[in-house]
Amino acid sequence: MSANIQPGAAAFKSEPPKSDVSAGVGLAGLFGLFGWIAFCRAFPLIAETFGFSGAFSAERGVLSGPYAALASMLFTAGPMAMWSLVVDRVHLRPSTGIDWSLKRSVAEVLPVSVVKIAGIWATFAVLAGLYALGRWYWDGSYLFAMEVLSVAVVPLIVLAVPYIIWLDRFMVDPKDSTWHFGAMLIGREEWDAEAIKKHWRAWIIKGFFGAFMISILPGGFAFVVEANLDLIARNPVELGMLLISLLFVIDVQIGTVGYLFTLRPLDAHIRSGNPFLAGWLAALLCYPPFVWGLIGNNSQVLSYESNVASWGHWLAGNEALLWAWAAWLVFLTAMYAWATVAFGIRFSNLTYRGVLTNGPYRYTRHPAYLSKNLYWWCSVMPFLVTSGSPADVIRNTFFLLMVNAIYYWRARTEEAHLLGEDPKYREYYDWMEHNGLITAPFARLKRRVLDRIDRRDTGAGKAAPEPAE
Repeated sequence: MSANIQPGAAAFKSEPPKSDVSAGVGLAGLFGLFGWIAFCRAFPLIAETFGFSGAFSAERGVLSGPYAALASMLFTAGPMAMWSLVVDRVHLRPSTGIDWSLKRSVAEVLPVSVVKIAGIWATFAVLAGLYALGRWYWDGSYLFAMEVLSVAVVPLIVLAVPYIIWLDRFMVDPKDSTWHFGAMLIGREEWDAEAIKKHWRAWIIKGFFGAFMISILPGGFAFVVEANLDLIARNPVELGMLLISLLFVIDVQIGTVGYLFTLRPLDAHIRSGNPFLAGWLAALLCYPPFVWGLIGNNSQVLSYESNVASWGHWLAGNEALLWAWAAWLVFLTAMYAWATVAFGIRFSNLTYRGVLTNGPYRYTRHPAYLSKNLYWWCSVMPFLVTSGSPADVIRNTFFLLMVNAIYYWRARTEEAHLLGEDPKYREYYDWMEHNGLITAPFARLKRRVLDRIDRRDTGAGKAAPEPAE
């Protein structure tokens, strides 16, 4: 088969298909987060101005504790939800599966709702059991996540009842994947195994990544809120690291909101989890606890930081280059954070929650992976080692290339998932192949290489004429 694939109609359009998420959603969350960070940094002055006393005295200093970090999710999620509902009016989209004109009575939906409530309560119980079994959840930063989830589970159990009943009154098909799981448990209704698999793919993603994101909220938030700008403003290394930390805080805060606020009225529900085992393996390899034995420091399998020093060490003494390198690293991190902000309230790994075509996704299909991997090369500099050992250089470089390969694998499995889910993504994929600022040149190069291989193989495969006898 020829590798010279003809482009579809989407390739010739001047614009990609319309994004399911507007740019305003993420920006609204960003402004809310910045406002809360500013309030936390200025809290001593605010306390003094308004004469707070006792627990809110100025002696406590800035609000940089773990619960201040947790509260920032509300200041991030609230504006994003309001923008989605008031400006984008996402609750009226058919993709929500909601028809607000239905208005069924409570009595009419109650038989279905009871089954769904049983399903969601059982789901909470199973997740609690999995958390209890995973010993890594009861050590280090995960302890905060377990504390938060232990407190949250009771209101979640209670609020699930009115929420499910209210939503079922308007859902086009209230017998969703949660209903099928509940029906299996009750044993009095016909249930579909594929729907139950869909249910658990979504909830394992929420449970696994939600706990991880909550666990990493406090550290970066505290660093940003407590930072002394007067001491670091003139130091390119420290200022660069502060800005990078702030961008990672943005990524974590908006990402955490995305994992936890998968609400159907916001059109932010998980429509499907990645059905491919390869996709799960590629993603989980990049996160704890799996990452502890694979990627990172010197004791791990894919260690690319053996006997390395920071970029500030290697560029020390060259003030202009330090500022330029700091700016470059901040830019790469900003691209990474922008990729998360662009998702707004719909960010999460391994899921399909609509198609995103704006922001950095207008230039490359995987801006987060591209910028993150470039950042590692430029910040770690694995090819420069303090030991002077060529073996360390080779090992570091080789293993970081392996990490890059894992992220390429992740990207391909995500594309396979989305290509199978939504014609809009197939249109976007085709458009990017021919128009994406970063994607298109690589796609053209790939097509040329494959075309040459195809022509060579075709020519080699022709049978030579037999000699005359």
